Amino acid sequence: MQLTTRLRLVPGRPFRRARHRTALVAAGLPLHLAVVPMWLWLLGTMAASVRTPGAVAVTPLPLLLTLVVTPLLTAGQRRRYRALVGKDLPRPSVNGKSVVRRLTGRALWRQVCYHAVAGPLLAVLDLVVLAVWAAALVASSIYVWIWALPSQWRVTDLGYTTQAAYITAGGLAMLFLGPRLTDALVRLETRAAEVLLGPSRTEKLARRVAALAESRAGVLDAADAERRRIERDLHDGAQQRLVSLAVNLGLARATLGDLPEDARKVIDEAHREAKEAIAELNDLVRGLHPAVLEDRGLDAALSGVAARLPIPVRVAVDLPRRPSPTVEAVAYFVVSEALTNVVKHAQATRADVTVERIGETLLVVVADDGAGGADLAPSGGTGLAGLAQRVASVDGTFSCRSPAGGPTVITVELPCAP
Repeated sequence: MQLTTRLRLVPGRPFRRARHRTALVAAGLPLHLAVVPMWLWLLGTMAASVRTPGAVAVTPLPLLLTLVVTPLLTAGQRRRYRALVGKDLPRPSVNGKSVVRRLTGRALWRQVCYHAVAGPLLAVLDLVVLAVWAAALVASSIYVWIWALPSQWRVTDLGYTTQAAYITAGGLAMLFLGPRLTDALVRLETRAAEVLLGPSRTEKLARRVAALAESRAGVLDAADAERRRIERDLHDGAQQRLVSLAVNLGLARATLGDLPEDARKVIDEAHREAKEAIAELNDLVRGLHPAVLEDRGLDAALSGVAARLPIPVRVAVDLPRRPSPTVEAVAYFVVSEALTNVVKHAQATRADVTVERIGETLLVVVADDGAGGADLAPSGGTGLAGLAQRVASVDGTFSCRSPAGGPTVITVELPCAP
């Protein structure tokens, strides 16, 4: 949550958090003024160098001291926000560990800009806000100060009552204005701190992209794990019950010979339906996540897919080590769907599947000698658009070259974690 949102003024409660915000302003004043003596020293040495050429050698010292104290002042600012308003300023990325890279990095010089330029300007505003609070407290309590004076003065100078009333009214008005000025100043200081002491816009976008990529990877892994769970539940539960039902129906048909013809027909129909349900459930389980893929890897799983097709398919898998389960599942389903398209639409007589790992990329190529003309559009009816989306879900690339008359070559590149 952004601090500017958390510190937004709440109607009806202008004084409830004024104490913490005023403390934030007061604590920031010495930090904002810390670099001012060094800049005065720098200006003094520069002025002296005009009159005395030898003094120019002292000029770099304030700059060096500013660079030395900048990380300390930044740490103080972070601690100030954390202790008083519970806000952790995001830290910018550090370019390497060498001193040269740190000194030439943008993060350090943005911090220097904050402490050396924005800090003194904010210190002036801090003084104004604190002066308003001090004047408001003194003016609104003027009668207390008057009653602290000797009683003889109050008797001899009765005109003080009218003046004190005006002063008290002004003090109350400043008490009403003080929290709003403090709130506006805190929002300004917070914005300046987030821009100059925190990561740059480019770093924020890079971190956001990395967070989204990590989140998407987690979603994909969770979805793959859920498919595995459903596959196990179907295989160990519903599928086993159907197999038991089919076996019992088969035994009933074989052993009960004195059944009426109508009852035998019912048993035969139920036995046939049970076997068809088992076959459909096998296809469903295989479509969710085949057990052979998890147990034996892509080579065995793709060989099983090729063996079930009515055309010859050559499968060549060269993987020195298995990729991640998510990438492995994407590769399997891409090849399975592509081969299904070959049988349904390509009018091919043979197909070739090649899977190999080149560096940190899993290369999958599916080729056939069919009629070609495969269409990537969703309206094409081949499901290639869905395959492209599945590949894109893991930051892979999908290409299909299918001129009229063939051949069709589908090439997929999937990134593999090192």
